[in-house]
Amino acid sequence: MRVNNVMLYTITRVVAFIILSFSIYLFFAGHHNPGGGFIGGLMTAAALLLLYLSFDLKTIKQIIPFNYTWMIAIGLLLSLGTGVTSMLLGYPFLTQFFDYFDLPFLGETELATAVLFDMGIYLTVVGITLLSILTIGEDR
Repeated sequence: MRVNNVMLYTITRVVAFIILSFSIYLFFAGHHNPGGGFIGGLMTAAALLLLYLSFDLKTIKQIIPFNYTWMIAIGLLLSLGTGVTSMLLGYPFLTQFFDYFDLPFLGETELATAVLFDMGIYLTVVGITLLSILTIGEDR
């Protein structure tokens, strides 16, 4: 007997979109307000996990073909690279640099190295969370 999960699929798509939007907001608000790479990564992992739970594993792996091991490695390299770069410039490890730039369509925008560090944390948290949960879920 085939089960009809139209409501589950529809609600999952809407809720996952809302969670992903809020995680992006938390990520970018992180270096001035509470939030950042860690909580943004956890919320993104929660949204993707909701998709994995609602749809079958094969379908989501075709739609989202991420290698979470590489995601962890790239995130760690980005975070460490941010800290080491400041050391190479003669400053203490993880010293933050920022400046304001006049960008087209955005106007005056602050660009900071804290965003790069948070991006590394974000990728690492998403990768570790989903890799560990999916590894447990695939175990037979």
